[in-house]
Amino acid sequence: MNTATLNIGISRLGQVCINVHDLDRAITFYRDVLGLPLLFTVSGMAFFDCGGVRLMLARAEKPEFDHPSSVLYFTVPDIAAAHRQMLASGAGFEGEPHLIAKMPAYDLWMAFFRDSEQNLLALMSEAPHSH
Repeated sequence: MNTATLNIGISRLGQVCINVHDLDRAITFYRDVLGLPLLFTVSGMAFFDCGGVRLMLARAEKPEFDHPSSVLYFTVPDIAAAHRQMLASGAGFEGEPHLIAKMPAYDLWMAFFRDSEQNLLALMSEAPHSH
């Protein structure tokens, strides 16, 4: 690995863009179903805060940029409670929360769902081991 790659100063993820087709519908989903704070809207884009990482919802600038997003994993403290609350708010899940792996310090749980634009997203929780 060359030294320039190691010293460019990346410290954290600052922003993620999620492609949308209907911005108003997507704003409603991210604000009302996920409960993320809406920071601002400008020129056909909406910006939300997700634990210090900005999520930008926007229409694709060019047809070749119009594709489903990468899977974003939202960390929650209680995946069962978050799943119930999101179902009650109208979220469509791909299944129930399920155990992915038993790690040395916690159990890793995930539940996958679709946003209003059909992007695949997930909840994840690192739960203490049950005894």
